Amino acid sequence: CAVPYIVGRSALEGTGQLPKFEEDLFRLSEELNGRDAFLIPTAEVPLTNLHAGEILSEADLPLAFVAFTPCFRAEAGSYGKDTKGLIRQHQFHKVELVRVTTPETAAEEHEALTAHAEACLRALKLPYRKMRLCSGDIGFSATHCYDLEVWLPGQGAFREISSCSHCGDFQARRMQLRYRPAQAPAEGGKKNQAAKPVLCHTINGSGLAVGRALVAVLENYQDDDGSVEVPEVLRPYMGGLERIQPAGR
Repeated sequence: CAVPYIVGRSALEGTGQLPKFEEDLFRLSEELNGRDAFLIPTAEVPLTNLHAGEILSEADLPLAFVAFTPCFRAEAGSYGKDTKGLIRQHQFHKVELVRVTTPETAAEEHEALTAHAEACLRALKLPYRKMRLCSGDIGFSATHCYDLEVWLPGQGAFREISSCSHCGDFQARRMQLRYRPAQAPAEGGKKNQAAKPVLCHTINGSGLAVGRALVAVLENYQDDDGSVEVPEVLRPYMGGLERIQPAGR
């Protein structure tokens, strides 16, 4: 999807970034169309809000969206951590995955979305691990979260490269994103009555953060002579190049 990079306060309130995390956002100095406006911290915000205030049909669910956008973060809460290099930046590009589902299928869709992010790491043949977060580490808006952490030899540590969150009906409740269940057959000769709208469940995840993926490729594929082997899956996009040589060689 093509989504805006500037959103209003209500969109960020819907996904849960506001009011709690306003210090981590870049706010425009002037109002836009008479309201506060912010640069998006992730494409999760405009994607999840695509159907805000609507009542969808159960037959249309699940909805799956993907967007590749720049992300803008003040990182006010990072306290100077990872301020150099590509690990933590004020502006970076990321592929975002979002799903809107019924409560009954949400857990299955969460697993599917996470598997899509994992498929990117497997295609790049990068060593990684999948971590199920405990409740104390889960974000403000989520009820269940997996972190995918890639191995970075330069740091000798696994670092998060994707976070896949099942938000339950938290975001949908804030943005009034609902669906109408399929009609059940009437009993005892009664007329069919339209089912009452039910809150959707929302799921989101990165697939992947481009800067961190680049760091992982460079560190895991570099040889002793300084050259970097190009992962096989990327070679068609590199004109068939198999190895990047150091400058001057």
